[in-house]
Amino acid sequence: MSRNARKAAAGLLTAALAITLTACSSDGGGEGENGPEPGELDDNMVGAMEDYGIGTTFVATEPIEFSLLYRDHPNYPFNEDWSILQHLEADNNVTFDFVNVPLSDWNDRRSLLISAGDAPMLIPSTYNADIQPFTGSGAVLPISEYLDYLPNFAEKVEEWGLQEDLDLLRQEDGNYYLLPGLHENPKPGYSIAIRADLWEAAGITEDPETWDEFTEQLEIVNEAFPELAYPYSDRWSANGPLEATLQAASGNFGTEAGWGYGDGVIWDPEAEEYVYTGSSDGYRDLVTYFADLVERGLLDPESLTQEDDAAIAKFTSGQSAAIGVNDQEILRYRQAFADAGNTEAEVRYLTVPAGPAGNIMDAGTGGRFESGIAFSADAADSPNFVAMLQFVDWLYFSDEGLEFAKWGVEGETYNTAADGTRTLVETIDINGLNPGAPEALNTDYGFHNGVWMLNHGATADLVQSMLRPEVVDFLDAMNEKDVAPSGPAITMDEMQREQASLLQTALQDNVMQNTAAFILGQRSLDEWDAYVAELEAAGMSRYVDLVNEAADVTTG
Repeated sequence: MSRNARKAAAGLLTAALAITLTACSSDGGGEGENGPEPGELDDNMVGAMEDYGIGTTFVATEPIEFSLLYRDHPNYPFNEDWSILQHLEADNNVTFDFVNVPLSDWNDRRSLLISAGDAPMLIPSTYNADIQPFTGSGAVLPISEYLDYLPNFAEKVEEWGLQEDLDLLRQEDGNYYLLPGLHENPKPGYSIAIRADLWEAAGITEDPETWDEFTEQLEIVNEAFPELAYPYSDRWSANGPLEATLQAASGNFGTEAGWGYGDGVIWDPEAEEYVYTGSSDGYRDLVTYFADLVERGLLDPESLTQEDDAAIAKFTSGQSAAIGVNDQEILRYRQAFADAGNTEAEVRYLTVPAGPAGNIMDAGTGGRFESGIAFSADAADSPNFVAMLQFVDWLYFSDEGLEFAKWGVEGETYNTAADGTRTLVETIDINGLNPGAPEALNTDYGFHNGVWMLNHGATADLVQSMLRPEVVDFLDAMNEKDVAPSGPAITMDEMQREQASLLQTALQDNVMQNTAAFILGQRSLDEWDAYVAELEAAGMSRYVDLVNEAADVTTG
């Protein structure tokens, strides 16, 4: 299955390239074999600690500066006076030469800087697909050759059993070029939110355990409240139909979809080969389910095209009673009800229901990697190179660094009780922990920022330390699900990658167009075989053969 589910949201071409994210297993080379020889980095030790290791706070032996490509998020605009930057300078002897890029230009600007050889040393907020086109040119550092300088990263990979997942990031040369954010446990976030008050008024006392039960409940709510335009109106369809919901549901139907469509192949463990996702039985079952909701008048057909704000307005104005959600957006919905003076509305976060394939998360949703950090190849020439590696290892992968980036500084942004429980100071809010507080941990202090946290990858305890009880309960329930197998790694050379990209771009265009058409009833599901024939004419078998040949190279 897809090894880069989230990248599908960045566009079809990126999704097509996701097939190139994987490479040889650890048997094929990598760290230890091609790393620096003893003494080779003697000229790159300025600022480095001689005794740095697990449990050591990184403090540069002299003031040092690293260049960093900073993703400037509009929700917490960059501020050079942030507390996190002041503490990194005062406590760790580290400052930065920032290249600030607005979020709206992030992907394009990053690619341009890397391809031109002008990228800063540190490139956080990055996925493997973002850098894969540039590894062959030598523009990106093969970071797997320097694991001896990353003890916290290596320890977490070993303790959390992530080596096989990490091996899937290897390129044809046996190296990987990204340090992904690491989760001890999967952290799925997307599901369905319901108007629990309407559910209860309709006599429904339990949440649906299966998608079929969800259909039954929608019918009951629709009948009980005829004033609803539709009981369910969804969102997140900017780059494809129902991207978040289809990904969340897909594993339960034995497939991948939406943001998780990725490279367009899924692993068939019985046949021991990859098959094309968009033509699979599971994908047809998934599409059929949502098409049935539209046909019954339970799902707003505008869900497949409407802007998020329109879907939210329908939900919060009482025109619908269910909508896609994550742990942050549910707060937005509740605030909208409060702002409208609706004190009766109760919004609840559903555990993703099980489906015909079982109670399963797809490989992307159940994965334990987040966006990570890459390095320009020129970083290895810096006299501060080893210090940079130590700093990255401490901030992004040590328990101390992870806590610092997430919570800030004890006594300034949070306090710790005798039992170890952390509590934000009362004037600071994040994630709705202190509603109405005048300051935000990210906006006003710079902490809790994906640039410093690799999209919040961390220990299970640290992840849950800042989550509301309802989100902890959701994660606990989701982590009881099985995770779909990811299949063997796929390694392609440059020519194969080019062929695969061209084929998959055309194939995925066809799949997404027809997914929407089938769900909306614009094309009858009786034409499924004709649709598969169209995929075949577009090169589906050639593409799958190319994938399986590459997988055979890895596993042979």
